[in-house]
Amino acid sequence: MNELLVFICDGAPVRGEIVSIGSAWQAVLERRNDPPAVRKILGDFVGAATLLSASLKFDGTLIIQAQSKGPIQLLVVECKSDLSMRATVKLSVEPSEIDDTATLGELLDASDTGRLVITLDSADREPGQAPYQGIVALQEYIGDELRPVSSAAEAIALYMQNSEQLDTRIWLSSDDKSVGGLLLQRLPDSGGHAHLQPQVAAEGWSRIQTLGETITNEELLTLPPQTTLRRLFLEESMEYGVRSFPVRPIRFSCTCSRNKVADVLRMLGEEEVQGILEERGSVETICDFCAKPYRFDAVDCLQVFKTDLLSDATRPPSKGH
Repeated sequence: MNELLVFICDGAPVRGEIVSIGSAWQAVLERRNDPPAVRKILGDFVGAATLLSASLKFDGTLIIQAQSKGPIQLLVVECKSDLSMRATVKLSVEPSEIDDTATLGELLDASDTGRLVITLDSADREPGQAPYQGIVALQEYIGDELRPVSSAAEAIALYMQNSEQLDTRIWLSSDDKSVGGLLLQRLPDSGGHAHLQPQVAAEGWSRIQTLGETITNEELLTLPPQTTLRRLFLEESMEYGVRSFPVRPIRFSCTCSRNKVADVLRMLGEEEVQGILEERGSVETICDFCAKPYRFDAVDCLQVFKTDLLSDATRPPSKGH
């Protein structure tokens, strides 16, 4: 299963999404060897990115970045508006040093340094135009006490509360086989739900949240979205109406290319690249997302700095890509 289902509740100002990711998540894992606790956090953020990107109103990419001075130095999940996605993690410690039961707070919020950045990058963005970014700390006040968020779901809810100003609930689950998620979002009382009285709308939002809270991790990880929708909202559908839209497919896709690696070499500068060549004989790198190797020998590097563009087909590398 690699599907996302969007639905609308007629008796409440609520838009919802259910996601189930199988082989696309496996494609991420087979390229990585992260500790169980890190895989869990990465999987939850993959589910979150997919749910959030489904509401993009433009052709582009939603990027979730979590960074800190903790064991997880950087976590990145990219999901395009067509629901193609990729993900990676960089650790600041050896994988063997991370306990299987380590929490998000322990891995991503060491010394209160954790930050969550969500970027919306339109494919039609003008040169020099910055993409939209929202940044929140991975801590929240409970009473007078500041504590780290305990899960990816809490982190996303905190972001939505601070930057989107929309009431949003999200449930996420992941294991070594699949990723599942449920998102509920309260829509403005105007627009398509203007017919609902304020009290009715408030009661409807509360009612749908209560139904959402009955979802289990097993259901999120094992059931197709359509089945989950029927189980959760059968009575709501019969009494008020729940409309769903055709499921959308999800797939793993990496956007790395030889051109992009060449751009990185240009940023390093010709002098530094020449130093690497003298020391190693070639410049070699591996994509953090898909583990594809790229190799540039002396002739390749000369082309990088003597031409504006480097086509993937300019010169077949002797090994790697």
